[in-house]
Amino acid sequence: MSTVLKNFDTWKNFLGERVKNAEQAGLSEEVIANLAYEIGDFLDEKVDPQNASNRVLKEIWDVGDEAERKTIARLMVKLAKKNA
Repeated sequence: MSTVLKNFDTWKNFLGERVKNAEQAGLSEEVIANLAYEIGDFLDEKVDPQNASNRVLKEIWDVGDEAERKTIARLMVKLAKKNA
């Protein structure tokens, strides 16, 4: 996973594949967005950003409240789907 986090394009592709798999498994967009939020929270607490793009996302995540973080998570899912 650490190599995935070092390159933002690799991260988007990785996330896109996971979103596609979740959709194929029948998970709703709402469930996927909630999972993205939980993953974002985990990454914020446990993973040091490995590149400038991820650092910016972390800084935005850190200043956002819960509703804003959920919006960020939904947007990341949309971005991932676009790149899948």
